[in-house]
Amino acid sequence: MGTGLAEAVRVLRRGGLVVYPTDTLLGLGALARHRGAVGRLLAAKGRAASQPISLCLSSTEEVDRFADLSPSARRFVRRHLPGPYTILVRPSREARRTLAPPIAGRRTIGIRVPDHPTARALAHSGGPITATSANRHGEAPARSRAEARRGLGRSVAVYLPAEPAGSGAPSTLVDLTGPEPRLVARS
Repeated sequence: MGTGLAEAVRVLRRGGLVVYPTDTLLGLGALARHRGAVGRLLAAKGRAASQPISLCLSSTEEVDRFADLSPSARRFVRRHLPGPYTILVRPSREARRTLAPPIAGRRTIGIRVPDHPTARALAHSGGPITATSANRHGEAPARSRAEARRGLGRSVAVYLPAEPAGSGAPSTLVDLTGPEPRLVARS
């Protein structure tokens, strides 16, 4: 694990925030089980607690721990993840029991498995973590560490090297709660 990644994991475990690269945009990470960290993330973004935050996982194998998947949902996960998708699924009992609101505790949960080695390594070593764009709520997504730093400032302890930041487009939201996958929108 690189020095930057090791420091980011230490920060996450202490309840701090980290900006990390994904295959789409820069992500803002907090330890998903740490209520205080998720609260700090919401404050940094200026986002209401009533708005959901997605979960970033390190592998497709982890999805079963946090989601109740139908056979068609499982096929979608095997074919398309890791990748530029946020899947909307029903949370598992473990997700409802262990993840901080507003990640779980609802009827659905958003899950990402980014196709980016740094994002997956961070989720593996420090996670699971949150998967939300690294910007203030309502502002354009940050396309560089400098843009993320301008928007989020000192509320973030570590800005991992993030150039290039993937496609620069939001992930595609796919609802897997029904009998077949349904494209919802870019998230």
